[in-house]
Amino acid sequence: MRKTSLMVVSIVIAAMSAGAQSTDVQPYFTLDQLPKLINIMPEPPAFDSPEFAADAVRYNWGKEQRQDPVRVAQAIADAEWDDHTKLYGLWKEAFGLEISAENTPEIWTLLETSLATTDPMRKETKAHYKRQRPFERYDDSMPSGEEEELRGEGSYPSGHSLRGWGISLLLAQIAPQRADQVFKRGWDYCNSRVIVGAHWQSDVDNSRTAASIGFCALQGSEAFIAQMKKAQNEYKEKTQGQSSISAVNASNSTQASQYYNLMGQTVSNDHHGILIEKGKKSIK
Repeated sequence: MRKTSLMVVSIVIAAMSAGAQSTDVQPYFTLDQLPKLINIMPEPPAFDSPEFAADAVRYNWGKEQRQDPVRVAQAIADAEWDDHTKLYGLWKEAFGLEISAENTPEIWTLLETSLATTDPMRKETKAHYKRQRPFERYDDSMPSGEEEELRGEGSYPSGHSLRGWGISLLLAQIAPQRADQVFKRGWDYCNSRVIVGAHWQSDVDNSRTAASIGFCALQGSEAFIAQMKKAQNEYKEKTQGQSSISAVNASNSTQASQYYNLMGQTVSNDHHGILIEKGKKSIK
């Protein structure tokens, strides 16, 4: 009976760990090999400074966004930290592909190893400044329910924003043709931290810069470059069918409107003739 109980417990623990970041991932660089954010980033705005006024305005903006049920639901979903399947799933529509350890092992490996490298960059700066979070300063509740988890932990820089913008940079390198959608999703993801009251806007803005610093550092790793090529190839293979469909649709769209003269010969649209558009005929 005891063996059965232990087995059940093991299964439950395994299930809870599914999708979580692996603790045995070897980063591309150790923390001391990376740029030190504490030496690079400016101090966060003091609460009695003119710069903080902008943070206060954006805090109120964030509270207004909570009136939109769709936006606040997205902000709550964006608070995910431990389950990386859910985390990467937030970029599914923008990236054009579902990311998972099973479906996209090369992309998954790239993301997991990159995050294991860059996530810790925030810790020294966060511990140094111990900046009070918005929900603490205004004694407010958070729609994401993170109060007890975050209380007493510094807000500068934003770990979620550093990670979210880093993911966007990586996905845009894998699929440059999806960069607009990917960065828009990343931008909104970062601003979700303002909406739920976890971070000030200056936390978020400086964290985007911090993520870019980490991303640049990754480019100096031969292992990263090799894995990036694997991820890019995997993306092409997985989306090949989608690209073919898009190409056919684009071709059909291009050929949807054609001009013909009365002899049935194709002519440019500056001639008078018969226009065939979407299967319908008209005279020009």
